Amino acid sequence: MQHGRDQELLLRAIELARRGVGAVSPNPAVGAVIARDGEILGEGWHEQFGGPHAEARAIEAAGGVELRGTTLYVSLEPCCHQGHQPPCTDAILAAGIGRVVVGDDDPSGHASGRGLGILRDEGVEVVLADGEPRRRARLENQAFRKHARTGRPWVLFKSAVSLDGKVATRDGDSQWISCEESRQLAHRWRASVDAVAVGIGTALADDPRLTARIPGVRRQPRRVVFDSTARLPLDSRLVAGAHGVPLVVVVSRAAPRSRIEALQRGGAEVVVATGEHEPARLADALAQLGRLETPVTSILLEGGPRLAGAFLDAGEIDEARLFVAPLLLGAASARDPLEGEGVATIADATRALSLDARPSGEDVLLTARLREW
Repeated sequence: MQHGRDQELLLRAIELARRGVGAVSPNPAVGAVIARDGEILGEGWHEQFGGPHAEARAIEAAGGVELRGTTLYVSLEPCCHQGHQPPCTDAILAAGIGRVVVGDDDPSGHASGRGLGILRDEGVEVVLADGEPRRRARLENQAFRKHARTGRPWVLFKSAVSLDGKVATRDGDSQWISCEESRQLAHRWRASVDAVAVGIGTALADDPRLTARIPGVRRQPRRVVFDSTARLPLDSRLVAGAHGVPLVVVVSRAAPRSRIEALQRGGAEVVVATGEHEPARLADALAQLGRLETPVTSILLEGGPRLAGAFLDAGEIDEARLFVAPLLLGAASARDPLEGEGVATIADATRALSLDARPSGEDVLLTARLREW
């Protein structure tokens, strides 16, 4: 890929793609820019699931301008199959666009380079980005990429910890370790994912709603409770709101049939996870969530420590975001953020691919990418 204006316009397409996050899943977030000699003629992004794709919106935004010989910059490989919308490759060819600069490939089975091949076969110059632009394009769609490759959702683990790494005092008090600015940011993350997950311990202790309570939320995430024996109270706020915001309860075969049926009558969807041990049951649950009629492609994991530890033991945490608050709690019995089996040696530890730190009000937000899809 050429540098300079090519790179600037592709990065602009990637920036536009972010505007669809939280509204287009299970589709990917995509942005597109059409330009001639570096001058932008039209731009667009995939705004909502089932709606026009970024390429079509950019063509429409050009307002009937002759597009033969122009360059399309798009953050993801154009689709070549009929879904809720017609193939974008058809729209590109019909518009006469002569060159397409693509941020990253589409790993799903119906794509995987087919769209690029169709364009090349029809005489369109296709350029696949490399270096930093491709990395940025790939990071924008980690949930889509993981789900396309594995069938399981991408998992973002979020926690608020004290300076000594604790999430609650020895008596279990945890509200609030993080500051108001950090809590608002966490609500934005809820609005960007398909589901928010907690364990039954957190559900019983906090009676949470697990909704995104900030202005401008386009779609509330599903609430997922990992509850092996179906103990979630029918008068809990999660069950009470199940007819308005979907609730999924993940149980094991040990859950009494009567409790499962009661949760279902209350509006919850129940997933029965199987496996010989907890990590296996967790992997099975994630696979089932990824196969729902409206699949879960991304999860914000909010705890508690036992469930978070099980996710880590199963190798299913893809990114971790920790708010570190200026507090010291002390006490050996204070809760840690991850209470699974863990590893025996430092050499076996999960090592982050990247680590970023930035202020969040009076806290510090640490972001660690553990896997890249």
